[in-house]
Amino acid sequence: GMMSTADISQCAACGNKGGDDLKACAACKLVKYCNVTCQKAHRSNHKKECKRRAAELFDEALFQQPPPKEYCPICFLPLQFGPEYIKYYPCCMKVICSGCVYAVEAGMTSSLSPCPFCRTPTHTSNEEVIERCKKRMEANDAEAFITLASFYHEGEMGLPKDLKKSIGLCMRAAELGSIHAHYLLGQAYYDGDGVEKDMKKANYYWERAAMGGHVQARHNLGFLETNDNRAKKHFMIAARAGYDNSLKMIRDMFTAGHVTKEEYETTLRAHKDSQDEMKSDWRDTAIAAFLKRRTSL
Repeated sequence: GMMSTADISQCAACGNKGGDDLKACAACKLVKYCNVTCQKAHRSNHKKECKRRAAELFDEALFQQPPPKEYCPICFLPLQFGPEYIKYYPCCMKVICSGCVYAVEAGMTSSLSPCPFCRTPTHTSNEEVIERCKKRMEANDAEAFITLASFYHEGEMGLPKDLKKSIGLCMRAAELGSIHAHYLLGQAYYDGDGVEKDMKKANYYWERAAMGGHVQARHNLGFLETNDNRAKKHFMIAARAGYDNSLKMIRDMFTAGHVTKEEYETTLRAHKDSQDEMKSDWRDTAIAAFLKRRTSL
């Protein structure tokens, strides 16, 4: 059964009252041991409860309110979701919103607009872009690893298409703590893109991305989830952060009776608030221009 707080001051295996010298089980934090020998001796008794509690702790972390969204360093509004809404500048390591990028470009007479944040002149060759990325990689900038990974993935900037290299660079960015890299690795394992298809690994990387606040990863977890209640939790977190596709799922689940009227209404309100937070005139203008360019291609 569950350990009482009185039990936690003694070794779960030998009963020795070691006080502060006892080490807690790293997975479940429920019991303490004198040393590794005691831990091994107690393993068969403890294993089942440990697994159950470790899963509970993981779920608490997985479904808690994610950290606040990242902000654009120029307009200080939360960044929108999706690559068409943001741009990374390797000169200063900044991720800048489409509105601020567009505002600078709109005021330029030449097509070579400088970085909106640090005013570094735009690169004039592919080599220069790669050089800037590599310089940032030396400073352990995860975004620079992801940028170079995308070039190898697409075979852009004069680099050969090399999926293995692309995955390796993403792995490094993930080690550096990038939630975007975790999301991309989840996608790669889900699609079997440059790696062996592996749903378990896709789930693993998407869970870590979602805990860091990545809404697409959170939405994807909702799709992979076979338990309706857990799927609902994922979709609600992403919808409340302003993610449209998750709101559609919550609407469908409400119609099907899996989401209560109150849950649906609070999600709807939170979604609208999040969307409003991310809006600006420059961003609207930038997206309109982007869509116009895309339809004219």
